[in-house]
Amino acid sequence: MESALGHAHRTGAGGIRADVVRRPGAHGQPGCAQPIQARRASPTCASETVATRWAFREMFERHATSYAMLDIAWVGGISEARKIAAMAEAHHLPFAPHDCTGPVTLMASVHLCMHGPNALIQETVRAFNAGWYPRLVTNLPRIEEGFVYAPEGAGLGLALLPEVLKREDVTVRS
Repeated sequence: MESALGHAHRTGAGGIRADVVRRPGAHGQPGCAQPIQARRASPTCASETVATRWAFREMFERHATSYAMLDIAWVGGISEARKIAAMAEAHHLPFAPHDCTGPVTLMASVHLCMHGPNALIQETVRAFNAGWYPRLVTNLPRIEEGFVYAPEGAGLGLALLPEVLKREDVTVRS
């Protein structure tokens, strides 16, 4: 933790202000972030590696984070992500979904943001959106001028491309 505090202070030295300090404590130890949060000028983020609502709850109760970054695929799905987002809202904190686990998770995250009044931002990776995501699904969320839009229609608004399931490197389990 001392090295994290040292890094957090160096980040703000010389008039350079970080927009956010991500993963400010030891993985799986929410209490480690509290002293860093208390001594930072920049907000801290409970990162996407926090994977249970109980760990998020502890961080919220300890005032150990400025906002919650969650990954729908890692926290246990949309229902669990909604619970974490609601818990963050009850603590007057925003949430920001993570994007690096694929286009279906991204689309579910966009829908979660449309639902959550405390959604701050939807992380996206341009290289993924322009690269491998379109090779897997029929539709991606529209992103224009810094805003993301969920598609209209039933469900998440996308489907796997039929050829994806026929690829040699894909294993289908039932």
